[in-house]
Amino acid sequence: MTTFMETVVGPQATIDGRRVDYFGGTSYYSLHANPRLIEAAREAISRYGTGPGNTFDTPPMQRLRSEITRFFGTQDAHVVASGYLSDMVLAHTLTPRFDIAFVDEKAHYSVYDGLRVTGKPVVQFAHRDPENLKARIGECLPPRRVPLVMSDGIFPVTGAIAPVAAYAHILNSYAGGILCIDDSHGVGVLGEHGRGTYEHSGVVGTNLYFGATLSKAFGALGGFVTGTHEFIEDVLRSDRIPEGASPLSTGAAAAAAEGLRVLTDHPELRTQLRSNVGHLRAGLADLGIETPNTPVPIICIVGHEKMDLKTIARRLRQQDIVVSHIGPNGYSDTPPVEVIRIAVFSGHTVEQLDRLLRCLSRVL
Repeated sequence: MTTFMETVVGPQATIDGRRVDYFGGTSYYSLHANPRLIEAAREAISRYGTGPGNTFDTPPMQRLRSEITRFFGTQDAHVVASGYLSDMVLAHTLTPRFDIAFVDEKAHYSVYDGLRVTGKPVVQFAHRDPENLKARIGECLPPRRVPLVMSDGIFPVTGAIAPVAAYAHILNSYAGGILCIDDSHGVGVLGEHGRGTYEHSGVVGTNLYFGATLSKAFGALGGFVTGTHEFIEDVLRSDRIPEGASPLSTGAAAAAAEGLRVLTDHPELRTQLRSNVGHLRAGLADLGIETPNTPVPIICIVGHEKMDLKTIARRLRQQDIVVSHIGPNGYSDTPPVEVIRIAVFSGHTVEQLDRLLRCLSRVL
């Protein structure tokens, strides 16, 4: 079990005194160690201090909002202290616009906590099952009422992609129907421009919203929502978080803005990440481990009665390879069996990927 990381997160790290190949966490481009982000944070803190100490706007926060809107091609954005809070901001702002929320049963904790503040009824539907969603809306939504559907875009343990195109199609039958996703693992990774699950799935239109984090692909900290000027004005007017919670720290805002810019300046990082994902998925298939053919940098090995994944993860650790072992139902979307979660970074070398495959072939 990982207990103490003594270096910055990356393809290699020192954990508990040993240098290891690291396949855990979510730093998909290793931007947490990027010199541009570190220098941006250092300069911002030197000029503006660690934080505003009030609700005043600051140049680093202004730049961050500008970089978010540029990256995602939206009119406006609002930043909060964490991606977890972004779902709460969305749900609370949209409360007057819907009557019943329909939620994937395996949605992240932040989705359920966000909906709790609305006071509206919440109905679960079967995991990634559009037909069950359609049936549940038909059963539970009274006439002339508006549904809200919420789900993860990419599920954090299995790496499964939500069928958002099918959800959007179902909602077309309901005037004002709203689709919201937590796209924390999709932004920066999926889509031609890295704009996330909607872009990857070809979903466009109105009444589509997402919240996300800056702490995974973008190498910093904080969360955000995007939208039209009118929607962000609604956020500022109707949600308590902008008024009552402290803003993002100065250094984190500057680092996040630079992270967005680095991914724009270096699209080859996304190309390399997808190449690494494809290489590892193909190698696992050669070992008889089939995984979905997607560009998601989360690869999940699902256990069964003849496979002791906890022992396998321990034996990999003895060879200085760190993966994440998660017990049955151990996180929001973990199945009722144990799994090994492998996170792929753009900075992993082919040699590291092949060493992982060789070691897996010996311990499986």
